[in-house]
Amino acid sequence: MSIPDYQTVMLPLLEIAADGKEHHIRQAMQNLADYFNLSEDEKKELLPSGVSSIFNSRVGWARTYLKKANLIKYTKRGYFQITDRGCDALSLKPAKIDVAFLRRYPEFIEFLTPKKTTEELADEIIGDTSQTPEEALANGYLKLRKQLESDVLARVKSSAPEFFERLVVRLLTSIGYGGSLADAGKAIGMSGDGGIDGVIKEDKLGLDLLYIQAKRWDNTTVGRPEIQKFVGALYGKKAKRGVFITTSTFSKDALDYAEALDSKVVLINGQQLAELMFEFGVGVSTVNSYVVKRIDSDFFEDDEGLGSSLEEVSGESR
Repeated sequence: MSIPDYQTVMLPLLEIAADGKEHHIRQAMQNLADYFNLSEDEKKELLPSGVSSIFNSRVGWARTYLKKANLIKYTKRGYFQITDRGCDALSLKPAKIDVAFLRRYPEFIEFLTPKKTTEELADEIIGDTSQTPEEALANGYLKLRKQLESDVLARVKSSAPEFFERLVVRLLTSIGYGGSLADAGKAIGMSGDGGIDGVIKEDKLGLDLLYIQAKRWDNTTVGRPEIQKFVGALYGKKAKRGVFITTSTFSKDALDYAEALDSKVVLINGQQLAELMFEFGVGVSTVNSYVVKRIDSDFFEDDEGLGSSLEEVSGESR
C-alpha cells in the first residue's frame, strides 16, 4: 500500500500505547511500518529536503498531535505513554482518529487556534484554500517555529540549574554582550549574591557592566517583590542596567514596576527566552532553508537597460 498520511497513523499509534507501558518512538515506527505493510523502498522514501523519511516524519507529526490533545504524554526522551484520556478515546472504538476527532479536546483547539498577534501566529493551514502558496508557506514556517520554541522552552525548564546558567551566558554572548564566552562564563554562578546571579560585560571593552538575575521556574509567576529585590541589589552595586530572565512569566504588577524605573531593567519571560534562542541560534540548528523568489518586473520592462548590459558584457569579452 502507499505511505499513509499522518492522520491515518494516529489511531494505530495510539493503539500501540494501549497496554499502558512506555514505548520508544523508533520501535513504534517499525511496528507501524509492518502494520501498513510498507515496502523497504516506501520506508526509505525521503522528504524533498532529503533529511528524513516521509513515513517517519508523518509518524512524528501524528505523535505530536496526539500529545497536544493529551491522549499520550512524553515520559522521557524518545518515549511516550498513553494517558487516561487516551484510554477513554480508545474505549469509544473510533473508526479513525484524525484532526476532526481531536478538536473535541480544548488543549488541541488551543494548539490550532491562531493568536491575535503576528508573533504568536500558529494557524492550521491544512486544507485552507483561502491563502496563496506564499502565505501558506509563511504561516507554515511560523507554525513550525512556534512549535520548536515551545519544545525548546520545555527542555530548558527540565534542565539542571547549572545548565541554565551556562545557557544564559551563551545567549547573552550570542546577542553581543560579555566579550568572549570564556570571560563571560567567569562572571556567572554567584548563587544569588545580594539578589544578583551574575555580572557580564555590556560591551567587549568592559566599559560598563550588565547584572543578571536568572530564575528557572516552571509555573510560578515572577511578581513585583522579586523585581524590587533585584533593583535593590542593582542600587547596591551602583549599577545602571540589569536583565531579569525567567523560564516562567511576569505579573502585570512586576512589568509595570520595571517600566516605571529610572534605571534600565529588562524583563525576559520564558516565551521571549525561547524566541531569542531561536533568533540567535542557541540550542537549535538549521535543517533546511528555502528561498522564495518572484518575477523582477523591472528586468522585463527595462529593455534598453538589458540591451546596454549585454553590449557591455560583449564588449568586455572582445
